[in-house]
Amino acid sequence: MQLYLMRHGEAGFNAASDKERTLTNSGRYHTKLMSNWLCQQVADFDLVLVSPYLRAQQTWQEISQHFPSPRKWLVLDDIIPAGDPTTAADVLLAYAEQYKADKVLVISHMPLLGYLVAELVKGVEPPLFATSGITMIDKHGESCSMGWQQTPHTIS
Repeated sequence: MQLYLMRHGEAGFNAASDKERTLTNSGRYHTKLMSNWLCQQVADFDLVLVSPYLRAQQTWQEISQHFPSPRKWLVLDDIIPAGDPTTAADVLLAYAEQYKADKVLVISHMPLLGYLVAELVKGVEPPLFATSGITMIDKHGESCSMGWQQTPHTIS
């Protein structure tokens, strides 16, 4: 299985709450850049898991224009910024197993994403994720390894 962990695009701060922050023009642009690059790496996703926060939802809206519809996509309260990495890892792996997904896209936030990588890939320090950044994790049986990490700045 391949897990594609993506941080939402850049978001503004002019919102009533953190949950309601929206993507900036730069956030939309960088998400589009990453979507175009990601299309060259993977043709489609079996499962997409998205945070309920507006900026993550908007990131998925942008990405979904570049890929065929996944077999299943879900909004998960477990992948918010303050989510528990152990719970988040267990939930996303359970959904991947339930839907027999080989390619899973997760759109979430820092700091959870960094801790999620460290939870899945034993011995790895939690990496930083740039906005719109993506890390691919290969999972074979019980073993996980980091395949690559890309940002809009490394591909442009």
